[in-house]
Amino acid sequence: MTRILYTLCGADMDRPFSPHCWKVVLALKHKGLDFEERPTPFTQVPDLEDGFSKTVPILRDGQELIRDSFDIALYLEEKYPDAPTLFGGEGGKALSRFVERFSQSIIHPAVTGIAVADIHDMLGETDRAYFRRTREALLGRTMEELRAASPAAIAAFAAKLEPVRQMLGYQPFFGGETPLFADYILFGALQWLRITAGAEVFAPDDPVAHWFERCLDLHDGVGRLVTAA
Repeated sequence: MTRILYTLCGADMDRPFSPHCWKVVLALKHKGLDFEERPTPFTQVPDLEDGFSKTVPILRDGQELIRDSFDIALYLEEKYPDAPTLFGGEGGKALSRFVERFSQSIIHPAVTGIAVADIHDMLGETDRAYFRRTREALLGRTMEELRAASPAAIAAFAAKLEPVRQMLGYQPFFGGETPLFADYILFGALQWLRITAGAEVFAPDDPVAHWFERCLDLHDGVGRLVTAA
């Protein structure tokens, strides 16, 4: 049986960058499951698996098709209970839901403010037109205006992670001594920033930066296989 993970890329298929897809990459590695990754440009995603989903990640596991990173993690936990746990029980699922909401409501908009123009530049010609049209409509500014605002977004970024910084004073991961899916959720957002913009948003001694480096080293350093921008 071949597992296939459809992820998101720009013009360079070797640089998949979606935060949601990176969550699933680490979740599959955490479970010790082999898979084939198939990076896909934005405008080709609706054609995958007969239009199964408008967005990635999509996981094909034999005859099963699952979309949405959290739903994929829940599926993996139920399907492979003897592999290392992604949640450590119901409390870990609740923690992961909180981290997901924090990441998508606070951190994702901040990354967008820094990296949206860089993402545009990574895309092929067809995807660039689509991306510019949709993101400018969503964000209410031109790509050029967004690029000009990036330095201010970089300066404001680290402060948004102060609760995480304080938590890391007690333990090395959200999961305690070892990572859980909650760690992979926030990792995905910072990996998205690293690959698309490569912006220096943390001081060298920042505990969040150290946590991110630990996450990059997990599972034989899979996070480092794609270099920073």
